[in-house]
Amino acid sequence: MPSDDTPFLRHLRECNTAEIPGARFPFRLGGKQAGWIDPAIADRLEQAGLGSRTQGFALANPTELEARGETLAQEGFYRSHHELFDVMPDLDTPVVGRIDRGALPLFGFVAIGVHMNGLVHKANGLHLWTGRRARNKRLDPGKLDHLVAGGVPAGYAPHAALLKEAEEEASIGPDLAGQAQNKGRILYALNRPEGLRRDILYCYDLLLPESFEPVAADGEVESFTLMPLTEAFTLVRDTDEFKFNVNLVLIDLFLRHGLIDPHSDVGVALRQGLDKGLSPASPGKR
Repeated sequence: MPSDDTPFLRHLRECNTAEIPGARFPFRLGGKQAGWIDPAIADRLEQAGLGSRTQGFALANPTELEARGETLAQEGFYRSHHELFDVMPDLDTPVVGRIDRGALPLFGFVAIGVHMNGLVHKANGLHLWTGRRARNKRLDPGKLDHLVAGGVPAGYAPHAALLKEAEEEASIGPDLAGQAQNKGRILYALNRPEGLRRDILYCYDLLLPESFEPVAADGEVESFTLMPLTEAFTLVRDTDEFKFNVNLVLIDLFLRHGLIDPHSDVGVALRQGLDKGLSPASPGKR
């Protein structure tokens, strides 16, 4: 492996482009600071009597949040995913409401996701199952992805969401998927065309038998490929073939398996960036 691992740092920088609050406005939900309002919906929230650009915005009754989000979708401010996500004020805080997944970036809410490294030990080294995202996906169509990855819907804990995604995306039953080991979590805050992504990714490893063959079940994956982990290393280092946040989960995997020296200056910087984010006020740093 090359000794110069600095190209990996660009993936962290590209996933931590948000300055918080930046041009956004604070949003309180049930009396607690919970999000950062995108200017695209600020005027509409003022019209609804939820505050102002100068004073900030607030919704006293969190149970109204879902309906407010649905109204914004009907008015064309975002495309509904028809999937509710829990809303929490910040990292490791109780859920206070729920809203459609598509509205999360407009409100600057924290979102939870799960990613699983599907690993196979072979005689010539460790291999990684990857999926090719379907060409009709809204986000990063055609990019390489994990064997299993997805958001955590309302009412689900990360592990339960992982079991759900494993069955839906790769036809992995709960007995096998339940053996996945939680290896930690990654934080980042990213500006995207749809708004502010304040994401927390729970990372899992699952050791699979050589005989395992994934089967796409929900149409979100175009194909699966089993590649040497060293090949994935090269792709992350030299290209943008993987979906943007998959790079972060793979960098964590490379650090844990010694493909990047975790004790080098770059390794330490990568570890700190994955654990805390790089933005001035990324999730968990306020």
